[in-house]
Amino acid sequence: MSRLTHIDAEGRARMVDVSGKADTVREAVATGLVRMDAATRDLALSGDAKKGDVRATAEIAGVMAAKKTSDLIPLCHPLALSKVEVAVDPHAEGLAVTARVRTTGPTGVEMEALTAVSVACLTVYDMLKAADKAMVIDAVRLETKTGGKSGDWTRPA
Repeated sequence: MSRLTHIDAEGRARMVDVSGKADTVREAVATGLVRMDAATRDLALSGDAKKGDVRATAEIAGVMAAKKTSDLIPLCHPLALSKVEVAVDPHAEGLAVTARVRTTGPTGVEMEALTAVSVACLTVYDMLKAADKAMVIDAVRLETKTGGKSGDWTRPA
């Protein structure tokens, strides 16, 4: 197994020094699913939920979260993001969330994409919990990442 980059030789947590790394275009896509009853999904898609437009609110929350990732995850670098796109779409089992995040810099945006999806899913839950407390946030995961020294990666099928 490779050495963990956020742990120094003495076992202490540290922020990785990326000052010597080349700036490259980096992109990450993450996804998640909020499982819910069909009636709850239909309520969310109707725009008539008690708290307002579930999709639009969750998408905006995801964008805001991506921009705050370094405030939430202790060893993440603050990044100048050039693109954050979050989509909440109907799924047979509820609502699917996808985040695509891009930057040009010395470190990747996987954590920003995962944070965007996580917060968008939490926002969906918050906005619909009065209708369905049994919702489940599931399958939050990285799908792809591009750029950087380690190259491109895609989740195996």
